[in-house]
Amino acid sequence: MNFKQTALVLLLFTVGSIAAQQKKWTLLECVEYAVENNLTVEQYELDLLSAHIDKSDALGDMLPNLNGSMSTSGNTGLSFDPTTQEPVTTTIMTASGGLSSSVTLFDGLRNIHRLNRAKLNALANQYRLDDLKDDISLNVANSYLQILSNKETLKVFNARYAVTEQDLKRTKELVDAGVLPSGDLLEIEATAANLEQQIVNTENLVLISRINLAQLLQITDYENFDVVDVDFEIPPTDILNNSPKEIFAKALTFRNDIKFSQSNIDLAIEDLKISKGALLPTLGGFFNYNTRFSNQERFDNITGQLFRESFGDQLWMNDGISYGLQMNIPIFNGFSVKNNIKRSQINVERAKLQLEQEKLGLETNINQAYVDVKSFSKAYEAAQKTLAARRLAFNYSKERYDVGLMNAFDFSQAQSRVDDAAAELVRTKYDYMFRIKVLEFYFGVKLDLEGY
Repeated sequence: MNFKQTALVLLLFTVGSIAAQQKKWTLLECVEYAVENNLTVEQYELDLLSAHIDKSDALGDMLPNLNGSMSTSGNTGLSFDPTTQEPVTTTIMTASGGLSSSVTLFDGLRNIHRLNRAKLNALANQYRLDDLKDDISLNVANSYLQILSNKETLKVFNARYAVTEQDLKRTKELVDAGVLPSGDLLEIEATAANLEQQIVNTENLVLISRINLAQLLQITDYENFDVVDVDFEIPPTDILNNSPKEIFAKALTFRNDIKFSQSNIDLAIEDLKISKGALLPTLGGFFNYNTRFSNQERFDNITGQLFRESFGDQLWMNDGISYGLQMNIPIFNGFSVKNNIKRSQINVERAKLQLEQEKLGLETNINQAYVDVKSFSKAYEAAQKTLAARRLAFNYSKERYDVGLMNAFDFSQAQSRVDDAAAELVRTKYDYMFRIKVLEFYFGVKLDLEGY
């Protein structure tokens, strides 16, 4: 490789590295990546594959089996010819083969219940996987919005710091000119220092929130991980037009966690049927075919000569068939069958209690989410009014400060109140937005991730 080729490779590598470092993730990309790379999701997907294999096993158990066998052996000395059953003293080479088949005709319907259980288990694993993906989507969306909230708060402080620097410069000029006392300059400097501290703290919050989201996505390059700066607006919603009971009633029809708990009841019921099936007789059928070959010659009484049938003739002459039915009737098994039935009945009741517990938890979460939306809506409206009032008061204070009718301490306090109100508005905005998404999610409205 010459110098130009080496330089080109290095250039492409550098550009690719810079591009990778500058990549910013959208919300949709974050959710999709988190779902695809989550270790628990991968485990649940393997469980789902295993459940489908179990379903295939249950179906196969209902079909007849068919097996073949072949063997060959040699014997030197006194032995019995396996084809004529006559004693001979020689070396005999024999071969045998056969086919066998059996089928379960009736086993207390347990084979049918096992197949139904396998189907239900596959469905339950799908519900569990989908529920996990829903939880991941909500967690990622919350972490994503937290980053944006911290970034907007940082913008507020940076903008206010830029204004404070201008005030600091103007105050210094007025102090140098003897118009204002030096104490006013110290007060503005203290305000600037406080803003610098708030900027540093908020930058740390941005970094921590980025790390939290990166960990959800299992990305270790925290320093270069970042999200797209999207200016989310409060989405229009009519979710509060529905009562908590209406939201709960609809959630019961589609929530994967509820479906998973319901499927566990169905599984327990199938297990109970399987346990009861052990009380009934089992009936099976069997069929066997076998044949053999020997290299031993036989004496023909008619011709007085030794002869040996061909391989094909011996297989036809020496074959045999057996078939029949077999029934097993359970009489006493040391209480094991009855105890298994009792355990299965307990598991049914336990699964029912678990479903009721899930419903109770879901109703509690929906009621809390409903209250959160209403309270954060009011908090957001109050934050908007507060910020507007603080800005009017600050403008009035600035006018008074500029003409010397207000000291620097009172002016800095007015400025701090504006900063606090602006930061509170950002926080309540994103809190309110996320609460809306949570409540809508309980009502069956999927996260709108396109373009974010």
